Amino acid sequence: MSGLLALGDNHRGRRENVVAYVRFVTSISYTEPSESIKPYLERAGFGRVAKINFRSVDSKLVIAMLERWRPETHTFHLPTGECTITLEDINMLLDLRIDGRAVVGETEGPDYACVDALGIEPFSDRVKSAVKLRWIHDELIELEQHSQQTEEENILHAKLYILSMIAVLFPDKSHNVLHSSWYKFVKDFDECGKYSWGFACLSYLYREMCKACRVGCMSVGGCSLILAVWTYYRIPRLAPRSEIAPSYP
Repeated sequence: MSGLLALGDNHRGRRENVVAYVRFVTSISYTEPSESIKPYLERAGFGRVAKINFRSVDSKLVIAMLERWRPETHTFHLPTGECTITLEDINMLLDLRIDGRAVVGETEGPDYACVDALGIEPFSDRVKSAVKLRWIHDELIELEQHSQQTEEENILHAKLYILSMIAVLFPDKSHNVLHSSWYKFVKDFDECGKYSWGFACLSYLYREMCKACRVGCMSVGGCSLILAVWTYYRIPRLAPRSEIAPSYP
């Protein structure tokens, strides 16, 4: 096996390379959806993952697991053996679809992508082919304050809510923007539900962990929530004690 581990001295798991700080998303930013938008979330394939009530991620746990991740084999090397996060884990823990269309496309969407998908334009919070998450959160708060929403407002509310979840499942290293390439996926709820979001989320996490385990990487993309929840489930000794029985989407 040692012959396969080509990263060698450049891996952060080596004693002399261990660092105390890696920046990544440590909390969930979306709240439980209102009843009025749940049917749209179900159609889009995000109905059950929206029910997860998980507020924070243990940074030390994520760093410790990154130090055990080997990009050559895409597995965690532990004293007891090797293991990894699988599509079955993603489907069971998050209930995201793991078959269907591949989530692919241009990495940067056109300038009109937001208006085309949502019907509104973030004039003040645009950052070069991306929009600040602050704008999405502000729009969600404003819509939630409406006591009686029209169908048009419910559709917009659902689309923005899905985008806020996408920002959690596919965060980049900046952790504060969402690229315009994601807007096209929420344009039609039925089409959105045909994509393999679980497969894309796991692939993205793999790629980001492969980058983060190298020396000098101080910021990590990918969904740290998945890594934390999987570790608690598969390695119960590391999980915090709780009297509440576990439940799954």
